[in-house]
Amino acid sequence: MIKSLVRRLHNRVERFLALDNWGEILLLVLSVAGLAVANSSLAPTYFHALHAPLGVGPATLSVEQWVNDLLMALFFLLVGLEIKREMVGGDLSSPSQIALPGIAALGGVLVPVLIYVGLNWGHADALAGWATPAATDIAFALAALSAFGRGMPRPAFLFLSSLAIFDDLAAIVIIALFYSGGLSWPDLGLAALALAVLVGMNRLGVRRLAPYLVVGLVLWVAVLRSGIHATMAGVLLALTIPLGASSDDSEEEEDAGPSPLHRLEEALHPLVYFGVLPLFGFANAGVSFQGLDWSSLLDPVPLGIALGLFLGKQLGVFAFTAAAVRLGIAKLPAQVSWGGLYGIAMLCGIGFTMSLFIAGLAFPDAGLAGEAKLGVFGGSLLSALGGGLWLALARRQG
Repeated sequence: MIKSLVRRLHNRVERFLALDNWGEILLLVLSVAGLAVANSSLAPTYFHALHAPLGVGPATLSVEQWVNDLLMALFFLLVGLEIKREMVGGDLSSPSQIALPGIAALGGVLVPVLIYVGLNWGHADALAGWATPAATDIAFALAALSAFGRGMPRPAFLFLSSLAIFDDLAAIVIIALFYSGGLSWPDLGLAALALAVLVGMNRLGVRRLAPYLVVGLVLWVAVLRSGIHATMAGVLLALTIPLGASSDDSEEEEDAGPSPLHRLEEALHPLVYFGVLPLFGFANAGVSFQGLDWSSLLDPVPLGIALGLFLGKQLGVFAFTAAAVRLGIAKLPAQVSWGGLYGIAMLCGIGFTMSLFIAGLAFPDAGLAGEAKLGVFGGSLLSALGGGLWLALARRQG
């Protein structure tokens, strides 16, 4: 039994890393392609295509909205499934496992926000982007740790992934509370009804995925029309998908086959990493540099985001982690040194996907949105290079 558990865990980690690494490369390539096209002679065609209407009647949205509202709902569905799995039977299923990454994530949200607000205080339009530097891109951060942190123990990866999960959870709450529009109570009622049906199916032990996905589509439409951002439908749907027993390695679940949650998670992984995220990167990374110069990087919005990601993340994560350890609230991950921990904290400043997403919600104005994306690029790049260099030097000295 123990050998089977170890073998299955090892295979899952290998598949995850192999899949995500290639997906991250594709995301990076298409993001760079979007940036290049937006600053080429094809720019008018690129922006026209993004804003072109697609659909019929009331189901008509722009191409950009379909990507950000529907496709990204699939991304948040996958995030929600991962959060539920880890909290029910994974690395976040006990208070001792939750304490350190949870406290670290809190610092990694608060300090970047304070830096951004401090630099943009008194500018109402700019303050709308306060949450942009609060996010960590779990995929890119783990990829950077894999690339630069060779020899780092497995607890280091578990700490970073757990921290990023809490970070994603915080971003989900922030989007729901602060980046939603005027509410439509009839549509909220329909969303509540759809959610109740999903919960009822879970309680009745329905294990087929098709009914959940059909009702989930109704939930997505209702949430989209309600004024709450449509991606929240993905998270709500994820929380109702049955996980089965406490983990996918239990004997009961082995007899019944993989749980609906694991089947859906496995099906979504390639779709999200090879489809949704690359398309999102291509559609949202296109920043036109027309009218911008190097001094634009020192404007409050891009500077606040860049410093929030690069300085705020590493200081917040490291300081809150150190405080939790010194106060005896939690213990440092096994075999992880303070130097290694600081390198991990620097990598948490890679915001990219989630930061770009929040920036798009915060700034409907194209000018401010462009400046925000510059800040996201700058802060994420500095964090990746800085964290990678720190870990490489630490490995040599160690």
